[in-house]
Amino acid sequence: MIAAASPERVIVLWCADWPVTAALDASDISPEAPIALIEKGIVLAASAAARHEGVRRGLRVREAQARCTDLVVVPYDAGRDARVFDPLVSAIEELTPGVTVLRPGICAVRVRGAARYYGGERPAALALVSRLVELGGGHVRAGVADGIFTAELAARRATKTVEIVPAGNASDFLGPLDIGVLEEGPVPDVTGIVTLLKRLGIHTLGQFAALDIGDVQTRFGPQGARLHALAAGKDSWPLVPRVVPDDIDAEVDFEPALELVDQVAFGMRQAAERFIDDLLARRLVCTAILVRLESDAGQAHERTWLHPRSFTPADVIDRVRWQASSAEFTAGITRVVVSPDAVDAVQHHETGLWGSGPDERIHHGLSRVQGLLGHEAVLVPALGGGRTLADRQHLVAWGDRPVGLRHRAAPWPGRLPAPLPATVFVPRHPVHVVDARGEPVSVAARGAVSAPPVRMTSGTRTLELTAWAGPWPVDERWWAPEQASRSWRFQAVDATGCGWLLVLDDSGWWAEARYD
Repeated sequence: MIAAASPERVIVLWCADWPVTAALDASDISPEAPIALIEKGIVLAASAAARHEGVRRGLRVREAQARCTDLVVVPYDAGRDARVFDPLVSAIEELTPGVTVLRPGICAVRVRGAARYYGGERPAALALVSRLVELGGGHVRAGVADGIFTAELAARRATKTVEIVPAGNASDFLGPLDIGVLEEGPVPDVTGIVTLLKRLGIHTLGQFAALDIGDVQTRFGPQGARLHALAAGKDSWPLVPRVVPDDIDAEVDFEPALELVDQVAFGMRQAAERFIDDLLARRLVCTAILVRLESDAGQAHERTWLHPRSFTPADVIDRVRWQASSAEFTAGITRVVVSPDAVDAVQHHETGLWGSGPDERIHHGLSRVQGLLGHEAVLVPALGGGRTLADRQHLVAWGDRPVGLRHRAAPWPGRLPAPLPATVFVPRHPVHVVDARGEPVSVAARGAVSAPPVRMTSGTRTLELTAWAGPWPVDERWWAPEQASRSWRFQAVDATGCGWLLVLDDSGWWAEARYD
């Protein structure tokens, strides 16, 4: 049997709708606008205005937009949540030490020291809440209770700014709550246990806590025993204050503001060198950086830059130059901040002894071309997911890792199977495919071919077809009539032995690719 730890009295600070608050902080969207944060086509979070229109977590984007025609859709960014929350945590640490970040938007502190300094639990909680509200934390609530689990539930269900559960009364507070709140706790993968408990007629934490701990552990094992302790208000986990890392950001302020991009890049040279040297001193290299530019008019422009290997000072300066060139500022640049967004151990990026490392000459040569002509001047291919060959092809700038590509391993019904053609025509080549009588070959709605194709003409060139296979239908977005399309795919071989991928759609015949 697992002995329950004595819960520590804590204050949990909860910033409601934090993903929405973080998105507003990093954009120019009006706070009154209905906003939905989307991840993989599903609503992950919605603002109060959007919820008023019926938008709920878990809806598909199309259904959410049908419920709220003015809905502002924003891609969810977990890194943005953490970045925006970090200054708020630093501000709380100025008021009371030992802040534990549970996740972006929720943090916890020990009651004892804060209550002694501010003259009680409620004054301490109100002081912390006021500080978060001043810094743009949005709708902030605090819960004070025995243990993090109980305190967080108190904060989430608070009807006023601070909800205090008296010491020793955690079980009374938790008892009436639905058993489903255990899925919000620290124990992972408990959906199966919660579902089974509901089927057994146990719908509240009080009913679950009333069960014999021995029976619970016999039926559900250590995981069930931990959930039983949480339900009874007897278990928690210790506060682990965050360890604040050394600040290695490269920050440069310009006074007066600079109008020329080359001036900004030159002003970053020493800061970029110190930035990389500080990382190397910690035996780290940076594979992604966050560059933030601020203008004299109060505008800001942020972008994350990736690197296929690791950044050098010259690479950092190039990214600052490219971003400054693309930023649509109405005034000069007054501040540049470069922060490490992803780091790795330096030993993972050493050049191979036998030439296995990347060719430095190629990298520096292409980077030089980018420095002269712009970041998008050198592109390399990347393969993504999709049904058509053109959909799968993508070009990314040299030095960037491909992001946002559709998963190649997804089912993609109707995609062309291997082996794939070597030459893909972009754009597709228009052709004429005729039968033995010279009539255009067509396909009926049920896939019946009007006659065998025997000849293909492209411009002034005519090829005799000696073999063919198909048709295979490709139906795209059939659920959206205004965007739906249907085409028929054929494979054919001409008299020279060359294979062709042909497509027939509403606009006619096309040569999409060639099997070389």
